Amino acid sequence: MRPAQAWARRYLPPGVRLAVGLLLMVGGVFGFLPILGFWMIPMGVAIAALDVMPVWRWIRGRRPPRSGEKSSQDF
Repeated sequence: MRPAQAWARRYLPPGVRLAVGLLLMVGGVFGFLPILGFWMIPMGVAIAALDVMPVWRWIRGRRPPRSGEKSSQDF
């Protein structure tokens, strides 16, 4: 998975990585067909995670802390 992630990080812009990851996951559903395979599902998740994780971290860092949680400013 790491070589595919490194290639995607280098040659694909951020929005396209998410789209390619989603297309790979959808193609993996049809894994019984000759050219497509079930290997496409984890590959799509790995490539899509390159874009989703930074967004998730940004959202998590921007929301106000719930009661009982420490914020990043409490340190």
